[in-house]
Amino acid sequence: MPGRLPVTHANTYQQATHRQIRSFRSGIRISLSNRQAYHDTPWRLKRPPDKECSLSMTQFRKVLSIQAGQPASDGAGVKLTRVFGGRGVEQFDPFLMLDEFGSDVPDDYIAGFPPHPHRGFETVTYMLEGRMRHEDHIGNVGLLQGGGVQWMTAARGIIHSEMPEQEEGTMRGFQLWLNLPGKNKLNDASYQDIQPENVPRLTTEAGVQVVVLAGHFDDGQVRQAGAVQRPDTEPLYFDFDMPAGSRISPRLPEGHLALLYVYEGSIEIEGSAQSVSKRHLARLSDTGDLQISSTKGARVLLIAGKPLREPIVQYGPFVMNTREEIDQALRDFREDRLTA
Repeated sequence: MPGRLPVTHANTYQQATHRQIRSFRSGIRISLSNRQAYHDTPWRLKRPPDKECSLSMTQFRKVLSIQAGQPASDGAGVKLTRVFGGRGVEQFDPFLMLDEFGSDVPDDYIAGFPPHPHRGFETVTYMLEGRMRHEDHIGNVGLLQGGGVQWMTAARGIIHSEMPEQEEGTMRGFQLWLNLPGKNKLNDASYQDIQPENVPRLTTEAGVQVVVLAGHFDDGQVRQAGAVQRPDTEPLYFDFDMPAGSRISPRLPEGHLALLYVYEGSIEIEGSAQSVSKRHLARLSDTGDLQISSTKGARVLLIAGKPLREPIVQYGPFVMNTREEIDQALRDFREDRLTA
């Protein structure tokens, strides 16, 4: 009879219109309902003339990898968790390293980070608890405290120290390294000391508290510019405090690398069958939507940026594009010309 489907196809159609199909491997979610006009499904079925339905497709970012942070120490023996950095850093472009530090044992942090050099990138220190003093060869002095951010552009070269301003209590926070494009690696160094009251904060309709450290936050309902905006890499840096049962869907630019680091609780990422637990990092694909939920509550960093796609050659605190540039940085440091 004209307009009718073969029995096999009709049964398939009726079953499909009453269920939601998710493909975890592809990150594509397909929802079918009977509310709007429907033309072709992925199975090339035709809509019965007396039925109405709709097809909505959302492609989610894929989880490319999940890795655990590793115990490490840096500076004068500060104990920390190295989330990523070192070998294989190209997969995190434009980011170079992420460390989490946190302890209420003074011996774990009291020695701090005495004077040391950097060249070729930016460091971003975000404090959750505690007090740390920054000093550098340019003459900048800043007190970094809970909720504040220090954004330092080493560029051609800077020599600085970060020392605790406390002898007891908890010291807790993160340091992120962000690469600079080759054209800017020998620019003048600069420093921003952003106090807690100058870091934007908001609460979504779902009750998620958001700290907007860099870039622009946008979930389709609320938009907020962050404390820092940077060209070239266009970084986004958000801190989410997610109550149990909440979810959040931040919009990210297509092509941006996206990372999620869980430092309390656990999260679920739409389109993935895996949850991400405490002290684990999820690296996501650079296209698609993102929806994060937490059954039991979580605190999580979302870090995203535009890849530079340039060679990365690193020797300790120096990050350049070629071995020759690293050799020059070492000579400049030995001859007191790193910051000249």
